Amino acid sequence: MTKDAAEIEELDARGLLCPLPVLKARKRLKALSPGARLRMLADDPAAVVDVPHFCAEQGHQLIEQGHAEGALVFVIEKG
Repeated sequence: MTKDAAEIEELDARGLLCPLPVLKARKRLKALSPGARLRMLADDPAAVVDVPHFCAEQGHQLIEQGHAEGALVFVIEKG
């Protein structure tokens, strides 16, 4: 297993509405080392706007954004 694979955290924010997905992501990222990644699932349509804005404001990198498992998927690298 590579270092990156070991440092990908999972966050299931399905069923949560704005601003909870971003608040939970912020809390989880705070505990991670710079360069670690968080894969978040969300089904709140506002997450499409909120998550990229959160990343830009907080200095994190939005690595991936798409759909999987019936939800929006975001992969965020901690800045």
